[in-house]
Amino acid sequence: MTRIRMKAVREMSRADILDRVQELRSELLKMHTNAESGTLRKDSGKIKPLRRDIARLKTRLNEMDKE
Repeated sequence: MTRIRMKAVREMSRADILDRVQELRSELLKMHTNAESGTLRKDSGKIKPLRRDIARLKTRLNEMDKE
């Protein structure tokens, strides 16, 4: 999974951003359950970037609300 750049996020529509947040949250949940069961070993470094991508998308949603 590639990181999401803010430039790309600014070009997305609100619906696209909401879909992407939902997708990333489900992936994060899957990774957390794998981490709890101990089967995440090689992908453990992907949790933090996922959290940051979700935060980046939510930041843009807040910016859109204020406009």
